[in-house]
Amino acid sequence: MSRHAAPALLPALALATAAAAQPPPIVNVCWDYGCDRNERVVVPLAGWERIRALFRPAAPSPARERERVAQAIALFEQSVGPLTGTDADRYGNVVGSGRPGQMDCIDESRNTDGYLRVLAERGLLSWHDVGRRRERLKWILDQHWTAVIIDHTDGRRWAVDSWFLDNGKRPYVQPLDAWLAKADLPPNPDAPPGGPPGH
Repeated sequence: MSRHAAPALLPALALATAAAAQPPPIVNVCWDYGCDRNERVVVPLAGWERIRALFRPAAPSPARERERVAQAIALFEQSVGPLTGTDADRYGNVVGSGRPGQMDCIDESRNTDGYLRVLAERGLLSWHDVGRRRERLKWILDQHWTAVIIDHTDGRRWAVDSWFLDNGKRPYVQPLDAWLAKADLPPNPDAPPGGPPGH
């Protein structure tokens, strides 16, 4: 490398050093249906380092980044769950009903939205922005919420839905239009054989 090329690397090195020096983020976690209870907690350093490592180097495509986003949401839940009691959360609403730490789709979507915004604010998303949460109301008694990311390359919106599986499992990521239509869920490595219970 020539002596003249070295100065050009300094800004990039400074940014990388600053990013590495950033403290773990503070996130708001809510639970007990409709975010009846909430707590602001610092993501434990070990968990945050695992989350950051998913995006370094950056994903080579939007599809690969969505896979890493799903892994990151699971790691956020695993990291903060023991601090808030939400590690006891079970899939859906019914199985864990009445238990401390249980979450409905409103809780799940707000928490996931918050984790996604941390990823964006820390510069870890290369292919996506974070959109507004969306509601699905296919029938009167079938209201459902999801977090949303937006692909930079084509503007397509994707649902990131962590409600269907137990705490700490990867959320389902599917095109938002398919989610709104209540289409079949895509494959998920963390789902039991046959898909999520009760879906």
